[in-house]
Amino acid sequence: MVSPTSPARQRRTAPGRAMVLVAVLLVLIGSFMPWIHTGLGNVSGARGPGLWTAYAAFLGLAGTLMPWRRVGAAHVTVFAAVALVLPAWQLVHVFRLVGLGGWMPGTGLVLVATGGVLASVAALRAWRQE
Repeated sequence: MVSPTSPARQRRTAPGRAMVLVAVLLVLIGSFMPWIHTGLGNVSGARGPGLWTAYAAFLGLAGTLMPWRRVGAAHVTVFAAVALVLPAWQLVHVFRLVGLGGWMPGTGLVLVATGGVLASVAALRAWRQE
């Protein structure tokens, strides 16, 4: 009989799971904070792509809770892609509209991009695990 605490009974946790949880928190918080600071006021992420990054954060959270490594890694990969692509698109979009004058990236944009980088590293670790 195998005891509940024996090494044969314990499940291995996926590598980078804690990193994904931190990334999820960063993206969820950053999604609703200001993404663009202007002289006239702030533009919240919730008015545009921040909603999509928040949805993707829940997908990343689901990936950490999955018992299947490859399915969880796929979830985290999609989460990382969204959390990296949408902030980059937002920067390029605003740059094309007004150039460099009169605005700067907000805290939310930086938090979402940082969460995307952390999720990317965690996704690579999950895919490389045997």
